[in-house]
Order: sequence, then structure tokens, then C-alpha cells
Amino acid sequence: MRLLVLGGTHFVGRAVVEEAVRRGDEITLVNRGRSPLPEAVAAAVEPLVADRTDAEALRAALDGREWDAVIDTWSGAPKVIGDACGLLSGRVGHYGYVSSRSVYSWPFPPGADESAPVVEGDPDSEVSDDYAQAKRGGELAVLRVFGENALLARAGLVLGPYENIGRLPWWLRRVERGGRVLAPGRPDRPLQYIDARDIAVWMLGAAQRGVGGAFNTVSHPGHATMGELLDEIIRVTGSDAELVWAPDEVIAEAEIAAWTELPVWLPEGGEEEGLHDGDVSAAHAAGLVCRPVRETVADTWAWLQAEGDPALRADRPSVGLDPAKEAKVLTGLS
Repeated sequence: MRLLVLGGTHFVGRAVVEEAVRRGDEITLVNRGRSPLPEAVAAAVEPLVADRTDAEALRAALDGREWDAVIDTWSGAPKVIGDACGLLSGRVGHYGYVSSRSVYSWPFPPGADESAPVVEGDPDSEVSDDYAQAKRGGELAVLRVFGENALLARAGLVLGPYENIGRLPWWLRRVERGGRVLAPGRPDRPLQYIDARDIAVWMLGAAQRGVGGAFNTVSHPGHATMGELLDEIIRVTGSDAELVWAPDEVIAEAEIAAWTELPVWLPEGGEEEGLHDGDVSAAHAAGLVCRPVRETVADTWAWLQAEGDPALRADRPSVGLDPAKEAKVLTGLS
């Protein structure tokens, strides 16, 4: 398959490129050329240097070329996606866009599928202050040009190697330090997430088969539990950490923010419940397969050991719990 990847050096984009190399696809990579790929991967792709926010520069890079499919992970202003779609109209058969379940109107109800209400979005917007509206605007920009040949992968919580949000890396580094570790909620709290590499495998396969439409692209609810995730982290790091489980109400009383200060975890029964309990039957019927949590944790740890802690995205909230705040809660749980 002749594949165009817009971006391709960070997180899901890098996972897409590495999976496409493994598949033997003919890959063209368009980005600013500022973030190098590993040599073995870089040698297997055709690099085109262009800042996609500059429509004329992107036009010059893409001029006269055709591809079977494009994968786009853009999270900024929808107009940037619209410009790319306009340039690729008639020259690409399939457009895969990594969107987000954030496009659904809040709160996202438990058990909801792709028919749930979505936020307003403007495909021509030049701003990206609101992540949900920006992602929805991006979807509309793709749909406007590619219609039924557009694949909207509405990812949920994304983990795995190359993560530049910092959620799983923070837990790995915290457990690595050892000692008593504040563990939120109950160990059997079901999680719903996706390894970035599983998104890549699925999107490339869908492009090959010509699958279009919107899909909640994430694991089944309870693919792993919070306890299984943290136990695997202890195992792979070889840490002497002791997990100290704190009920939801203790976390709330300490004014510790779920999702950011304690990444991945969410309290039960609140507005956030749907983020770990969405209907993903459509994506799994269309071939999505999610690897076990032990593989995601082990491979993320191996990546951190090989490449060091990543530079985190400046457009996302910082994650992680202040040690002093953690210690205060742990003291109360003695």
C-alpha cells in the first residue's frame, strides 16, 4: 500500500510508521523534519519536509503525488486538516484521521456508542483552544472532502511506547522509586484504554480494506483493571513498591485530581464514568484487537529505558502527583 503519513514521529504517529514499515508498505512521511526517527525506521520511509500549517509549503511537498491512503494525527486547528484534505482530494483513496472520544457531548454516558451526541465543530476554524471542538472540526473537515472514504478513529485513553502525554510513564517512574505508593480506588476498577500500536495496526488494516465511518477505537471495558496495571508496573520495574489503596472518597477529600494527578484512574459513578465504559463493539467487529496489559507496560518500560523520558506535549495538562501531597494522604492511611 502506498501510504502518506502526516507527522509520524511522535506517539500514535510513530506507531503508525513503525507498523507500516513492518507491513512493507511504501511510506511517505511529511513533517517539519525536527524529530528524527530511529535509523532503521527512517531508512524505510521517504521524508518530505514541510510545515503543514503553511498551506503553500504543503502544496509544494505533495504536488503531483498520489497515495492509496493517508493517516493523519493532527490535534490543532481544523483548518490545517481542511487544507490537507483539499490538497489530497482526488489523489488519495482513503483518509484515516485519529480523532478522540472527546468529540462526544459531556458527559459521555456509560455504554454509549458512536451515535451519542457530539459537540459543535467548525472545519474552517483556525483556533484549537477547545480540544473537543477542534477534534470535531477536524472530523468535519475530513468528511467534507472524503465522505464514506474517511475513517474517524475516536480513540479513548491511549497508552504504550512513545507516549508524550506522560500518563503511563509517570506511573512507571513513580513505582520505580519504590516505597508506599498511593493507589486510587479499588484494585478491580475496570479500565478502558488502547495501546497506540493497536490503533496503528487497526487503522492500516482498515485502510487496506477500505473501511470508513466513525469508530470508538479503544478496548472493551475491563480489558484490564487498575490493580492489574499497577501490578504489572511493579513487576517490570522490579520495584519494592507497596501499593496502598485509597477509596474514592479519600482521594476526593484530599483534593487530588483524577486523570491528571493520578493518571489513568477515574472515580466511579461520576460524570467521567463513560470514559471507562464505552460501547466499542463496532470497532472490534471491524477487526480491532487489543494486546494484553502486560505487553503494553513492559514495552513502554523498555522504551523509557532505551530512549529516556519523552518531552511532553505542551498543549496537554501536566500529569502526576506531588510527592508531598501523596505523603500526606499516605500518612492518614497508616
